[in-house]
Amino acid sequence: MITVLIVSPPRPELEEAEGRDPSIEILFARDAGEALEKLGRNRRIDAVLLLEEDPTATAAEVLEDNPAAPPLFAPLENRAIPGVRPLSPASLQDLLARILAALSAS
Repeated sequence: MITVLIVSPPRPELEEAEGRDPSIEILFARDAGEALEKLGRNRRIDAVLLLEEDPTATAAEVLEDNPAAPPLFAPLENRAIPGVRPLSPASLQDLLARILAALSAS
């Protein structure tokens, strides 16, 4: 089982994704501050999925606070954010499956 912290404003599809895949535990944070708090308290987080409209600031804050943070992922098209592994935009379930595959391959 892996634990993924999703950073995003509240959206109905996020809650619906919880529990769909028994191999993925999902935690939620609304913003960078909440993400930093959860990362500081929970060492079991295996990856962070940034679903904000512009995840650049959150990625920078997380990496500045903890350079050894879990891998950061974001659906990015035609751009790059330092320290973030790009994923092709897709449904939430597909994004989580790609993260699981990437972590399993490492």
